[in-house]
Amino acid sequence: MANKNLTSAKRAKNDEFYTQYGDIQKEIEAYLEYDADVFRDKVVYCNCDDPYESNFFRYFVLNFKKLGLQQLITTSYKPSPIANTQLELLGSDTQQPKGRPKVTANKFVINNVQDFDGDGEFNLRDVAMQLKANQQNEWSPLEGDGDFRSAECIELLQQADIVVTNPPFSLFREYVKQLVEYEKQFVIIGNMNAITYKEIFPLIKEDRLWLGATANGNDMVFAVPNGSKIAESDRQKAARLGYVGDYTRLGNSCWFTNLDHGRRHQPLPLMTMEDNLKFSRHKQIKGKTHYEKYDNYNAIEVPFTDAIPSDYEGVMGVPISFLDKYNPEQFEILGATQRGCHDEVPDTKKYDDYWEVRQDGTKTGSSGGKTNENANLLGNDGKKNYFINSEGRIIQSAYQRIFIRHRKN
Repeated sequence: MANKNLTSAKRAKNDEFYTQYGDIQKEIEAYLEYDADVFRDKVVYCNCDDPYESNFFRYFVLNFKKLGLQQLITTSYKPSPIANTQLELLGSDTQQPKGRPKVTANKFVINNVQDFDGDGEFNLRDVAMQLKANQQNEWSPLEGDGDFRSAECIELLQQADIVVTNPPFSLFREYVKQLVEYEKQFVIIGNMNAITYKEIFPLIKEDRLWLGATANGNDMVFAVPNGSKIAESDRQKAARLGYVGDYTRLGNSCWFTNLDHGRRHQPLPLMTMEDNLKFSRHKQIKGKTHYEKYDNYNAIEVPFTDAIPSDYEGVMGVPISFLDKYNPEQFEILGATQRGCHDEVPDTKKYDDYWEVRQDGTKTGSSGGKTNENANLLGNDGKKNYFINSEGRIIQSAYQRIFIRHRKN
């Protein structure tokens, strides 16, 4: 079943996103700024990256000596939808080992790199020549299809110290579970909404996983296989960023990691509650007399990270984008709405006797149980659906919220 699920995900071209070299470079260099030796003498494994096309492979092989790597391992999945269309590492005339198909899952193991052709410059041509000569490095097909859960890929994973890749978003939960099970360090890309997954959020709460250093929640451009369905607005946005053709942009991507970096230790500058109510740039805060309290949690609503009051000692509900500014020395994460991740901040009310209503007054047909465990506020903002009971009491759901409080000095 596992192979079937992965095959389905890979066949769905919209689950294939290929990361740009510059995005990888910016992220990895942020860890080097914090600890220049973070990759020294380490085995890096990129286990969802076809060496023919992967910019992860390209970055780590070209910076092999700079990073001080002991070894770089890269494996691909069969079939690769854009094989030999980006880096063309070994060229179109590459001969696969006898008896193996042209398009297959491959494994590259890099132990050493050098200026192989002696032209005074080290580049991918040198890597290709060294691989073809089979000197110190290994290039070979995998026995299976490259499923990261296969026995041969797990064996490679066990040899690795740090995993760096862009796994299929649809399999993110299972992918992270494997990394945690084998106690690996990692730097990977995922959808920011993964923060709310019941399998992921506890790791964040326990400080075993956090957001990376760059590009979190911002536009990231990805190459996609030819023929992929791309929203025209995303294609145009990628083009405006300089990527024309089979590219798309994702505005809700982010890096997930358990490698330390300096950004997560930077204190978030904050105003007092009084100053926020007077001077906040957000109209939802400025001019109010107080911060709203949830109808079903003993916590206040803070809809913007920069509006967190510096002097409030109680529990606060903040948007998931807060995690990009989360400093574990400054804040304590207590839980999150929904997904049963709020034991330390239990909900105090259920809404089973409410029903959902559109702004035009018509019922949606859903009961109020739909909003149980959401962070709910009294009233109707006139914009989105609301919930009402037989007594005319109205509440509305805030978006997903994380519960935090200041750490005591």
